[in-house]
Amino acid sequence: MSKIMLITGATDGIGKVTAQELAAQGNQVIIHGRNEQKAQRVVTEIKAATGNQNVSYLIADLFSMQAIKDMVTEFNTRFDHLDVLINNAGAVLDAKRFETVDGIEGTMALNVMAPLLLAELLLPQLRKSKDGRIINMSSGTHRLARPDMHDLNLEHVDSGQTRYGISKLFVIWNTQHLAAQLQQAGITNVTVNVSHPGSATTNFGQDSDNGFWVNLVYKVAIGIGKTFHIATPEQGAVTNVYLASDDAVKGVNGKFFDNKKRQIQPATREYSPAKELQLWNYCMSKIQPWIDEN
Repeated sequence: MSKIMLITGATDGIGKVTAQELAAQGNQVIIHGRNEQKAQRVVTEIKAATGNQNVSYLIADLFSMQAIKDMVTEFNTRFDHLDVLINNAGAVLDAKRFETVDGIEGTMALNVMAPLLLAELLLPQLRKSKDGRIINMSSGTHRLARPDMHDLNLEHVDSGQTRYGISKLFVIWNTQHLAAQLQQAGITNVTVNVSHPGSATTNFGQDSDNGFWVNLVYKVAIGIGKTFHIATPEQGAVTNVYLASDDAVKGVNGKFFDNKKRQIQPATREYSPAKELQLWNYCMSKIQPWIDEN
């Protein structure tokens, strides 16, 4: 049965491949992007490649909470429910720290707040599905994260790569917390899980500036990946497609999956229930103004 699926950051890399694979299954796919011309081009490409004409796009700058809110408003005018939300968009940003118009550090805004706000705003539409699924993207770099819980806006973290790792750890904690909230509320038809795509030869990290050596690692990684056949974007998308569409994970909630569709344990060295709750309360305080408008 065809499902309605929204995938953020789907005009390139793993997101684009995920969108094409799910469209090939016959689903109604909405890709999100920042650039309308690029989104239009990708929609045309996916339609041609799959023969599925039920592919469309939404545009939003995910650094802006208001833009996310506006995108959800547009979604609600065009679609009567949502079956799958894949929060694929994310990035390693420059070493030089910046804050968004909402006063949120950029990495936190894009990688942590945007997925959470989208999940909260789209939950009513997901609850209309018989099998609503939210999939959040993390990274193996979460295992290196050492967050200072007194510095959740990352004011004292001077590395873009370090901020990225912390943000991806926070994605896991927020996913676990949302899963528990859904369970406590008796909402059994919506699940939320985390996907880790592994190392794939995409353009990820190619536009960020984190100093000579880190930049070099990203440049070399693409060359090595193509030479030695490190995972392709197609391989990186496997778990997302699995979590979005396979009956085997129906009802599975709050879990972490690797790039081979296996449920595994995320890093727990920094974890505690108190930290998870502290992070959740902090994030909700930041996005609450856009939830309250609903």
